[in-house]
Amino acid sequence: MLGLLAAGWRYRQFISSSVQSEFAARYARSRLGALWMVVNPLAQAAIVAFVLSSVLSARLPGVTSSYGYALYLMAGTLAWALFQECVIRCLTVFTDNGNLLKKLVFPRICLPLVVVGICGVAHLLLAVVTLAVFLVLGQTPTVYWLWLPVLGVLTLAFAMGLGLLLGVVNVFLRDVSQVTPIVLQFLYWLTPIIYVPDIVPEAYRPWLALNPLSPLVAAYQSVMVYDQPPQGEGLLALAALSAVLLGSALLLFRRAAPEITDAL
Repeated sequence: MLGLLAAGWRYRQFISSSVQSEFAARYARSRLGALWMVVNPLAQAAIVAFVLSSVLSARLPGVTSSYGYALYLMAGTLAWALFQECVIRCLTVFTDNGNLLKKLVFPRICLPLVVVGICGVAHLLLAVVTLAVFLVLGQTPTVYWLWLPVLGVLTLAFAMGLGLLLGVVNVFLRDVSQVTPIVLQFLYWLTPIIYVPDIVPEAYRPWLALNPLSPLVAAYQSVMVYDQPPQGEGLLALAALSAVLLGSALLLFRRAAPEITDAL
């Protein structure tokens, strides 16, 4: 495990240049550039917030602001966007770079680390834009916002562990890349992003409890909307699960690395 991380550190310049090249190629000849990364999630949150707050006259419990649902949605979207992008990118990181793996000699662990860099930069940009929107809507950041870097790292660790496991398996079983987006859609609606957990019927609340993303999204919403510290128990359990997933993913990757290029 340490050997994989050491190899990634030796090739840190390759990883950094790959991240820069990704953004340069993606937004070439674009006037807004990297801002397009945040337009889609913010637009979705704004549309749903408008429907709930204005059309349906819904109000967020415990929040007096008329923009309560918009704030709640953006906080949850900030967590979900990082998780989803990281999982999707890890899912196809090896199959998308098959030609590169066959032509160049470099540590294979560099590719997942490039994903970490891309997702980390995208998340940071989305967080900055979200902060600006919160200020415009009258929600002033508090000291509890200092939890956001910790929550971001935890989200990234969980997504990387799950995504890397799926990415390695996807090299040998391509059905994984077809099933995962469908599962993510179900997971999105099982996560309290556009609704509060209190409105869920008692019969279905155990499903929310089994969802590892529920305490994570709730933590984002607590520190950003309710001005409260996150609940520790759920985050500790998620941190333990993330460590297990990351360890298992790196172990599987190490054993499968010699066969990945041949399978591609």
